[in-house]
Amino acid sequence: MANFMTNYAVPVAIGVVVVVLVLGLANMLRGGSPNLSQRLMRMRVVLQLVAIVVIMAAIWVMGR
Repeated sequence: MANFMTNYAVPVAIGVVVVVLVLGLANMLRGGSPNLSQRLMRMRVVLQLVAIVVIMAAIWVMGR
């Protein structure tokens, strides 16, 4: 379980946050819809929370 968390779940969680961040920044830089940028940035904050929970769970599983 610890291998799955550290090798797959944590990188995927961080990768998803990075993708949403880049999409939001790209939309803002090209002058896209402000509503879309706002929605992407809100999604990024929620995904960051999920990533933190996944990272903390991985640390907890590795300590067992």
